[in-house]
Amino acid sequence: MLKRYFPILEWVRIYDLNMLSSDLIAALIVTIMLIPQSLAYALLAGLPAEVGLYASILPLIAYTVFGTSRALAVGPVAIVSLMTAAAVGNIAQQGTDAYVLAAITLAFISGVILLLMGFFRLGLFANFLSHPVISGFISASAIIIAASQLKHIFGVETSGHNLSDILLGLSKQLEHINIPTFIIGISAVIFLFCSRTYLKTALLDMGVKARLADIIGKTGPVLVVIITILTTWIGDLENQGVRVIGDIPQGLPSLTLPQLDAEIWQQLFISALLISIVGFVESVSVAQTLAAKRRQRISPDQELIGLGASNIASSLSGGLPVTGGFSRSVVNFEAGAETPAAGAFTAAGIALVTLFLTPLIFFLPKATLAATIIVAVLSLVDLAALKRTWIYSKRDFSAMLVTLIMTLTQGVELGIIAGVALSIFLHLHRTSTPHSALVGKVPGTQHFRNIDRHEVDTQKHMLTLRIDESLYFANARYLEDRIYALVSLNPAVKHLILMCPAVNLIDASALESLEAINARLKDSEVLFHLSEVKGPVMDKLKRSHFLNDLTGQVFLSQYDAWEALRNTAETASLDV
Repeated sequence: MLKRYFPILEWVRIYDLNMLSSDLIAALIVTIMLIPQSLAYALLAGLPAEVGLYASILPLIAYTVFGTSRALAVGPVAIVSLMTAAAVGNIAQQGTDAYVLAAITLAFISGVILLLMGFFRLGLFANFLSHPVISGFISASAIIIAASQLKHIFGVETSGHNLSDILLGLSKQLEHINIPTFIIGISAVIFLFCSRTYLKTALLDMGVKARLADIIGKTGPVLVVIITILTTWIGDLENQGVRVIGDIPQGLPSLTLPQLDAEIWQQLFISALLISIVGFVESVSVAQTLAAKRRQRISPDQELIGLGASNIASSLSGGLPVTGGFSRSVVNFEAGAETPAAGAFTAAGIALVTLFLTPLIFFLPKATLAATIIVAVLSLVDLAALKRTWIYSKRDFSAMLVTLIMTLTQGVELGIIAGVALSIFLHLHRTSTPHSALVGKVPGTQHFRNIDRHEVDTQKHMLTLRIDESLYFANARYLEDRIYALVSLNPAVKHLILMCPAVNLIDASALESLEAINARLKDSEVLFHLSEVKGPVMDKLKRSHFLNDLTGQVFLSQYDAWEALRNTAETASLDV
């Protein structure tokens, strides 16, 4: 029981010096990467820069104790920061203490939700977020995030939580662009794009090992931070209108408590639930991918607990909601992290920064952090997925497109709610009219296939309907209508067999429909049979009176039914 809830007890027993050295190296690299990211994502959420640093200390330690992934790097991420800004912006004004306190409360509520989901093993709820919905949501959110940072690139003031509001606000401020800020911002964007695209190749051409070149190639944000800090300081650009981070309090975060106001909790609950689910899906996707590369495994339910503990820890230390970041986790993995202890060492590195190095960040331009965010999130935009999904599935395409458009036009919360709602509706619609087919015997075999697709043998007096979906309340009426139509179109039929190889469930509504079908076919002098019923489904049927009243038989295989019920070799085409 202890090992289930405290995975640290599993790996700490085998921890050795080799693991320690690998974790320390990975932690150093991730710390360097996390410093500008944590500052940037705090600003993206509308919070003071130091909040991002606070959210990168205790949460990492909490995940070290409760998390199961050896490589996942927990902390502030772009999508969750944007969702935080959208949620908290409905509660308080940016720049106020109430805004910060609402963000802290949001992190706490998210943590509680994740913990409860973990304890009750409710990770399956994340399955309601289909991949097309997630893809559309992430692409749209990335576009909104990039657009929202243009104000820092241009050095103007604007606001908005959807693309149209942001662009409209920017258009009204173009005449007030601050030229030094614009030069810094554009230069930083170009530098970061080039370092991401060409730096690794250049290092490889110079003979640097592939792994080291890849890691150095990802440290571009640190280089651009150092360069722009020096440029702003030496050129006294702050007095020319370049907005800088300014004073960041030195020292470790103090203990903070969330608001215990029922009304505030009620207002933030839906947002916290969405942040929890989106963060969990993102984290588990990354963690499972990295674990598979080393033939390791993670526990999704325990990951809920790990992320829940991390968010509560973030709240208690004055931070914002956190989750596992894709880019940081990949860097952590490629840098050689062996255990979650790498996260604890990263937390120690961030703690040292807050203790001793924050004065050095005073002259860091906000345009630099905006450039860091823009370059990071644009890699998440995958509009080509729209074409791929359109070709493969029009239903999934519609869910992706609605999510994309709603997120861009109405904001992140309504976007993802609309996507999930449409996905569920489309699933219910599909399963309410399940695929079914009349089947016949493939000559010379014991196999049965769709009569419209294959040359098969059929019997005039016998119909076999294969149903390719579980039977439940949404499609029970459809099954009745389908069978009644078949019998009316084929007056010579004496046996109707329901072939059930894909039926994993028959609920109470469907059972009543089967009873109604059996009674009506009896009145029509047609015997009703079942074939290939799965064991668990059969067990449930045995607990009802249906089998006692069944006019026909239950056959183990469709071939058994064919052999038992055919009384002539005559084949005929069916009017379907």
